[in-house]
Amino acid sequence: MNDTDSTNGIAAIDLNADLGEGFGNWRMGDDAALLDVVTSANVACGFHAGDPLTMRRTCQLAAERGVSVGAHVGYRDLAGFGRRFVDVAPEELAADVLYQLGALDACARAAGTRVRYVKPHGALYNTVVHHEEQAAAVVAAVRDFDPALPVLGLPGAVWLRMAAEAGLPVRHEAFADRAYTGDGTLVSRREPGAVLHDPELIAERGLLLATRGEVVAADGAVVRLRADSICVHGDTPGAVEAARRLRAELERAGVRPTAFAA
Repeated sequence: MNDTDSTNGIAAIDLNADLGEGFGNWRMGDDAALLDVVTSANVACGFHAGDPLTMRRTCQLAAERGVSVGAHVGYRDLAGFGRRFVDVAPEELAADVLYQLGALDACARAAGTRVRYVKPHGALYNTVVHHEEQAAAVVAAVRDFDPALPVLGLPGAVWLRMAAEAGLPVRHEAFADRAYTGDGTLVSRREPGAVLHDPELIAERGLLLATRGEVVAADGAVVRLRADSICVHGDTPGAVEAARRLRAELERAGVRPTAFAA
């Protein structure tokens, strides 16, 4: 569910998007437009997407707009956009995550901000919901980088439980533009209808998540989810319109878009 600002009673929730996912001359999405809407930016760190120049430019744009920068860490898988499972040894995965955190934080600090949270990307995001060895590796990397750095992930994920046990601040994420199973996990992107594209539907689902902590699953069941942050993917067609509609609906309902890690 959304938080309430104790100073004025206004409900508030974070809006995030995956950004900086271009590479070289190849561009993905409209980062500048989305940064005018969201409150947190999950910036690719060069392993699943992104490169040093893209990372630096995205951090600069985020800093100029007062948007929180998060490290969107992933598998070393540019060709697969980080959406393929990699059977990497825990020690190597921890080093890869630590490397990505350091690289993005350098770009963020050069822009006058810093990395304020961590969100795994794609296959890594889904793997650490259940895979204990890889989950522990991600947690270890974050703790080594900054033991006070918040982490963002799917409610019920193994890695979030481990993160909490390790003393890391834990925040829960929900997706306005993804289909859910009845047990609160995401429908595989291999399945039809896994990614939603209708801006009106995305806005309706996001509003329901923010105000009631509920989402309608693919089988029609109503699933309750804790949502500290709502994601709209920046790489899907119509992402900017969907994000704008969602923000407008939230504000119309009295919910204030606010970064969870300012």
